Amino acid sequence: MVIEIDFNSDEAFYVQLRNQIVIGIATSDLKEGDTLPSVRQLAEVVGINMHTVNKAYSLLRQEGFVQVDRRKGAVIALDMDKIRAMEEIQRELKVLLAKASCKSISRAEIHEMIDEIYRDYGGR
Repeated sequence: MVIEIDFNSDEAFYVQLRNQIVIGIATSDLKEGDTLPSVRQLAEVVGINMHTVNKAYSLLRQEGFVQVDRRKGAVIALDMDKIRAMEEIQRELKVLLAKASCKSISRAEIHEMIDEIYRDYGGR
């Protein structure tokens, strides 16, 4: 999996990194048990500060996407329970749907986008 940071984006680097790893998991580019690069390695390859990578890994751990092991480093481990995940997604979705409503994006257009994105993830 290739991780690229958009240095011109308004989105924080650690959020971009976290999002790309979550997408990698959803698309099966990253699988349960896969080890992510060390904080130092990823920082050097991507060209960002080690603290930024560490922040992304910490967030992924808090969200239940990785476990951090002193010997192995960050390992993909999907232990997020479904209820907590649904609550989190619902909070984020409320904001996204409010934005869509403000921009006059229809329910049908939203459903079409969701279907298209889910196809990218193997229709899970």
